[in-house]
Parts: sequence; C-alpha cells; structure tokens
Amino acid sequence: MMAAPEPQPRFGQSVKGLLSEKVGSCSGDVITLTRQVLKGSRSQELLGQAARNMVMQEDAILHSEDSLRKMSIITTHLQYQQEAIQKNVEHSRNLQDQLMHSLK
Repeated sequence: MMAAPEPQPRFGQSVKGLLSEKVGSCSGDVITLTRQVLKGSRSQELLGQAARNMVMQEDAILHSEDSLRKMSIITTHLQYQQEAIQKNVEHSRNLQDQLMHSLK
C-alpha cells in the first residue's frame, strides 16, 4: 500500500510542470500579441501621419495652382500694357515727326 502515495506526488508534480509550461506559453503568446498590437498601433500612427502630410501637400498644390492662375492673369495684363506703351511710343514718334515737319 505504500506504492499508492508515490504516484500522487509524481502526478501532482507533472500537473504543476504542465501548468507551469502552459502559463509560460500563454505569457509568451500575450507578449507576442502585445508586440503585434503595438506594431499595428504604430502602423496606424504612420498611416495617419502620411494622410495628414498628403492633405498638406494637396493644399500646397492647390495654393500653387491658384497662384499660377493669378500670375497668368497678371502676365496677360502686363502684355496688354506693354502693347499700349509701344503704341503710345510709336504715336509719340509720329507726333514728334509732325511737330518737326510743321516747325520747318
């Protein structure tokens, strides 16, 4: 009858060993899961930053496009003014020629 008490401690020790092994495995899984969640969180953060940067770039592009359109309008007006000045200079030369001719 002495043989019966010996398997109990061995069984208890093997259960404790298995339990300890399972706890260790679960702890490792929790650590792995935590790393994945943190990595996913970092990825979300990077995606959010990329989206914000894209919006800022889009705003800058739209502002640049607006500035270019305004500069095109200004260029057109300057060309009209240049043409008007050239016509006035030509007209002024004609007046000078007429004045010189009438003074002779």
